[in-house]
Amino acid sequence: MQAIILGAGIVGLATAYTLANRGYEVTIIDQHDEVGHGATFANGAQLSYSYVAPLAGPGVIEKVPKWLLNPDSPLRFRPSLKPSDIGWQLRFLKACNAHRSEQTTAELLRLAYLSRDLYHEIFKNQTFCNIDFSRAGKLVVHRTAHSMESAVRQLEVQQRLGGMPQQALSATECIEKEPALAPIASQLVGGIYTESEEAADAYKVTLAFKQYLMQHGVKFLLNTQVTGFKRHVDNRVSVKVCTSPTTTAHASTVGALPNTLSADAIIVCLGVESRNILASLDIQVPVAPLKGYSLTLDIENESMAPHVSITDFERKVVYARLGKRLRLAGMADLVGLDYRIDQHRINALIAEAQAVFAQAGDYRKAQQWTGLRPATPLGKPIIDKTPLENLYINIGHGALGFTLAAGSAELLADKLENKSHVLAPLFNLAVAKAW
Repeated sequence: MQAIILGAGIVGLATAYTLANRGYEVTIIDQHDEVGHGATFANGAQLSYSYVAPLAGPGVIEKVPKWLLNPDSPLRFRPSLKPSDIGWQLRFLKACNAHRSEQTTAELLRLAYLSRDLYHEIFKNQTFCNIDFSRAGKLVVHRTAHSMESAVRQLEVQQRLGGMPQQALSATECIEKEPALAPIASQLVGGIYTESEEAADAYKVTLAFKQYLMQHGVKFLLNTQVTGFKRHVDNRVSVKVCTSPTTTAHASTVGALPNTLSADAIIVCLGVESRNILASLDIQVPVAPLKGYSLTLDIENESMAPHVSITDFERKVVYARLGKRLRLAGMADLVGLDYRIDQHRINALIAEAQAVFAQAGDYRKAQQWTGLRPATPLGKPIIDKTPLENLYINIGHGALGFTLAAGSAELLADKLENKSHVLAPLFNLAVAKAW
């Protein structure tokens, strides 16, 4: 069986890994000159298996006016009159209720735990020895009694749903767990600690996937743009591509690349670019770009940088230790397909980091990055076969692409082989369209 995977981010590469290990002849196509250069490249780095509650939740609607009016809000919306954008926003608002949020959280927890177990097997391979992996746990700190009380209620919900053990800590216990938080001790009310949470450099993981896959005969067509599809009378498609003169290919690719490529299965893992390219086939997917920002800081003062992964709940900023570096990420801007770095947002992120871990390093020298997370209104990915015979999708993971990639690949592979997976009905295209 031949499979073509469109997209060499963490989701596409995890899908390639799973299919290659099941005996498929796999080709990966990506527009960049290296893997992992889209939304994966400098993401938040947390493998956050127990923190998968969707952005659409109770209490969100009352905050929307403030987000619209405050340019420094952690979440920012740009009003749009495009029907697809309006539709996404209405679906998002519809999902902002406790019942839907709890149901989605339960479903995402099951996928996240599947992904965790698969990652643990993957990371045993020596190829993945240099990914800055750690199991330091995660501490979500709260600055108000109201948010801490809500967090405790969410902890209780997740325990009912079979979540991993978590602890509610006082402010003093938070400092004991992570001494680098001492400078803001007076600002903290408490926190939720989850020992089982992990972190890794997602970009290094994609490079390790690439090395492993090349060793197992997978072909890479980089610097190759997917321009559309050619539809055939048998309800199948081939993919149209346009290559640059510097296209890199591996294995048996010789000579000029044809304008169209065919396979038994074509899997779309193109993140935010998926919506437009699938629309050309009249396949509508509710995926919108949720723009986020990150900084990667060289740590200069070990005692002032956290070892535990930290989420500052009110500020919506996450921190993850990656060896001798600190990755901090935040913001969520629904502003369309805009890949430009907004310096105002970067400056806001720097200010937040300096207010917490000011002495960790020189933030003026930190690597700045922005990426577009492919978000669905429900906060759930879409992993399914399309109405076309050989076309599949694995998209819409939002901020959880790194966390859910391995589990999503497993669901997609089972779908391709017509195997019945207990989680499959929860993440299909019909469910996404219903909302």
